[in-house]
Amino acid sequence: MTVRSDKAANVVTISETNTTNATIIDGKQLAAQIREQVRLDTLTLNGKGIKPGLAVILVGEDPASAVYVKNKVAACSTAGFHSELQRYPATITESELLGHIRALNANKNIHGILVQLPLPKHIDAHHVIETIAADKDVDGFHISNAGLLMTGNPLFRPCTPYGVMKMLEAYNVSPWGAHACIVGASNIVGKPMAMLLLAAGATVTICNSKTQDLAHHTRHADILVVATGRPNMITADMIKPGATVIDVGINRLPDGKLCGDVDFESAKTIASAITPVPGGVGPMTIAMLLVNTLEAAQRSQAV
Repeated sequence: MTVRSDKAANVVTISETNTTNATIIDGKQLAAQIREQVRLDTLTLNGKGIKPGLAVILVGEDPASAVYVKNKVAACSTAGFHSELQRYPATITESELLGHIRALNANKNIHGILVQLPLPKHIDAHHVIETIAADKDVDGFHISNAGLLMTGNPLFRPCTPYGVMKMLEAYNVSPWGAHACIVGASNIVGKPMAMLLLAAGATVTICNSKTQDLAHHTRHADILVVATGRPNMITADMIKPGATVIDVGINRLPDGKLCGDVDFESAKTIASAITPVPGGVGPMTIAMLLVNTLEAAQRSQAV
């Protein structure tokens, strides 16, 4: 699948506020356009007798996980995918869960398998991820896919970093020759984000909880990606004037409001472009999950 982001295709309409020079990177709008392209490509695939299939596994009753899974299943329906939601109690054994995954690996109608994290403490998430067939690992977490990403030949790109790269592309932010700083070094966002930016020609700095003088690193970044789970930790004084700021975090404050890891109100006065929370990176993650599942279905034609 090719996602166009040029002006002639009218893929992105850049929006700006009246109170800031920063361009607001509208992830919700871009995600909607990508999802529409997925729907159209799915119709083409249907004509060849293939319907993309995604299986989502939810273990336990975590409310946040239930919401995420509901959104993913709904997105599949809109795209014209076949989807299966498998719900299991938190008491399920690891061996039982692995058995269900192996059955999905063998199911030719399922092209992508996603296990919603976190899992109960008695289940080893690493074992679960490694049991998913690499060619159905649409989250891109399998060690085989992580290795392919590191060598520059990814089979699947992890959804959130993949979405960030599409946002940069759509808003004409080129990583080539830029200094990118990533705050947060998780396997889900930070590390794969670094690999994608490196492959795109950026000089990459990865910061973690042990980094000394964090602001020194962030103030030198042309592209700043923050994924820490700490509300409003990055403030305007930590941002290089004119930088592009991508806020991956989503946090709920005591008053019930959502915020990111970046102090949006102060940051937007110094950044050239910034993602809001909500409405920024979040919608892109689900959109790229659909893209990965579609690509898995397309590859199945050659098997």
